[in-house]
Amino acid sequence: MRLRGQNLVSAMNDATRDIAILFSTRAIRMFAYGFISLVLALYLAATGLSAVGVGAVLTATLAGDIFVSLWVTVVADRVGRKNMLLLGAVLMIFAGLIFLLTTYPLWITLAAIIGIVSPSGGEIGPFLSIEQAALSQQVADNRRTRVFGWYNLAGSFATAAGALAGGWLAQWLQTLGWSSLDAYRLIMAGYAVCGLALVLFFLFLSMDVEAKPRAKTNETGGKMFMGLHRSQKVVFKLSSLFALDAFAGGFVVQSMIAWWLHVRYGADEGMLGTLFFGANLLAGVSALLAARLAERIGLVRTMVYTHIPSNLLLCLVPLMPNFWLAVVMLLLRASISQMDVPARQSYTMAVVAPDERSAASGITTVARSVGAAASPLLTGLFMSSPLLFAAPFFVAGGLKILYDLLLYKMFGENNEQ
Repeated sequence: MRLRGQNLVSAMNDATRDIAILFSTRAIRMFAYGFISLVLALYLAATGLSAVGVGAVLTATLAGDIFVSLWVTVVADRVGRKNMLLLGAVLMIFAGLIFLLTTYPLWITLAAIIGIVSPSGGEIGPFLSIEQAALSQQVADNRRTRVFGWYNLAGSFATAAGALAGGWLAQWLQTLGWSSLDAYRLIMAGYAVCGLALVLFFLFLSMDVEAKPRAKTNETGGKMFMGLHRSQKVVFKLSSLFALDAFAGGFVVQSMIAWWLHVRYGADEGMLGTLFFGANLLAGVSALLAARLAERIGLVRTMVYTHIPSNLLLCLVPLMPNFWLAVVMLLLRASISQMDVPARQSYTMAVVAPDERSAASGITTVARSVGAAASPLLTGLFMSSPLLFAAPFFVAGGLKILYDLLLYKMFGENNEQ
């Protein structure tokens, strides 16, 4: 009996340590993404790439991240979540070192493709999917949404801090006489340092983060496919919906909104930076508040009931007569726009078997990445026409509301977890 009690205490201590490590790695990684996000395109241009070349490298980066993420997360539960997290961190180190040591376009492109580099500063790559699966295994179901809320809050704050640090460091180094390219290369080297820090943290994860052994077939004899067995149908339904949501969101990515505000209202870079810093902080807080709401009304209702108002506010942005009212709409939207994120993550973990969680999260995340890839190009086409200049806001808001209605129809009411 005493031995059993000691084992229980040991298991609880391992779980607490693993959760702390996963929160720390989330913060380090998102700081790294934010740290390089402001200078990545500038760095590529400073190496001599043309505007077309910069765009091609960024497109290749997104495509590479999709394939790396899908492969890693599908096999993670079989070959080890910890091993895959370590591999991802090593790829970050590789990318940062290549950016530091060479300006040869082929090597830079290769590093960008396989180095899990985020052009937007947002979460990308396989880390999120694996960490979510590991966290879900460490906490009780009734605490999962709350834990994901704090997890997303940590990421939002770290991204904002990284963006500020990277931007101000680049400017400070240039005032000291550094060339712009050398300043950018030092910041990219910081990406490798963050990757090394991730390796050191991941090494201390316990075996409790690993998936439990799974059967090769489900109860009805169904075969494994892409790491899934019994939950194939529900995961692919969710993936199609999440792809629609991400496609809509791609019309109003942060860089495009900033460009739109600059052209429409003449807002300068400093004002825009302050605006989006505040918006990211509000978004992080809104994700944290989602847990309380989900406890009262359920996960699907939390996703839908907060997402629809945020998208109505999005549609109001281009209708505002001046910059400050447009800012108010954007900040109001930011205060509720991310409340669906921890609910969505928690719901995905809830409707699949524990041994499918890495694969399910990876597949749905990749679906979102694929969905978001095409819409920025369409946004550029819209904004090139005076008549369609405001169209991205209406298209994005309308498609997102359609997503909410379809989500509620398919998974609402009797499917709450």
